Amino acid sequence: MRLIQFINSDNQPRVGIVGEDKIQVLSDIHSVYYLFHDAVKNNLSLEERATELAGKQYVDYETLVKTNKLLPPLTHPDPYHTWISGTGLTHLGSAASRNAMHDKTNVTELTDSMKIFKMGVENGKMQAGIPASQPEWFFKGNGLMAVNPGEELTSPAFGMDGGEEPEMVGLYIVDAQGTPQRIGFAVGNEFSDHKMERINYLYLAHSKLRNCSYGPELLLGNLPESVTGTSRIIRDDKVFWEKEFLTGEAHMSHNLANLEHHHFKHKLFRQPGDVHVHFFGTSVLSFADAIETQEGDIFEITAEGFGKPLRNRLIIEK
Repeated sequence: MRLIQFINSDNQPRVGIVGEDKIQVLSDIHSVYYLFHDAVKNNLSLEERATELAGKQYVDYETLVKTNKLLPPLTHPDPYHTWISGTGLTHLGSAASRNAMHDKTNVTELTDSMKIFKMGVENGKMQAGIPASQPEWFFKGNGLMAVNPGEELTSPAFGMDGGEEPEMVGLYIVDAQGTPQRIGFAVGNEFSDHKMERINYLYLAHSKLRNCSYGPELLLGNLPESVTGTSRIIRDDKVFWEKEFLTGEAHMSHNLANLEHHHFKHKLFRQPGDVHVHFFGTSVLSFADAIETQEGDIFEITAEGFGKPLRNRLIIEK
């Protein structure tokens, strides 16, 4: 089952089940966050409760897209209680790109990027509850950094670059007992300043403090073992750059259990009621192909099994 959050004709947030071209609206439910707590109260899964609450009202999906009424598929009522974070060097493509970005010598010694990637390849799969190698981790900000599907990603005036990073995103709510509950997955654009990162690896933290977007659809349940997607840059109504990416555990050096363990092992991230949006890393990015993004470029990311594409336009703060 796939869910979306959107703004209805009365300018109210609602939740719906994704159909072929129609959205079946849930009765008396205004957010996936509330749906989760309602499902817990009724001792049901999200899918079971959503099915029970599916009403007779339908809205046209494409109209929601064209009128810019889509919301991220999971949000907290208070954006300050949303944590947005992620982990990199989980895919071979990203490791190679990062290594090229930071390898400024001709010596054969591994860069720190390749060292940490190698650690994941050799020991990145958590098994039988035993943690594996600790991955790279970064912080993007709170819910204020999230941009609705269809809206602009802003590169700040002090920024050097604004580039896409197509990724899978894990969406979580911490329950009343302080246990993180995975709600599902969405397509994400992690959006970073790669030129700033290239100056020095220690600028990675600065480069990540940028907008991001995820959605529009929330896939309930498990992530498929292998997911094929496509990342595009559309310029002047034409595809300017395009590349396929592979993700899912079949293409990752870490399994999801290990990435989740090393994030949620921190008590700070197990506060009841908080929402977590966690990016799982990319395998391709246009910056690695020497693409210079421009204001007005549209980033479009699609992935099989996730429905409508995630589209965001780049603007540059003056």
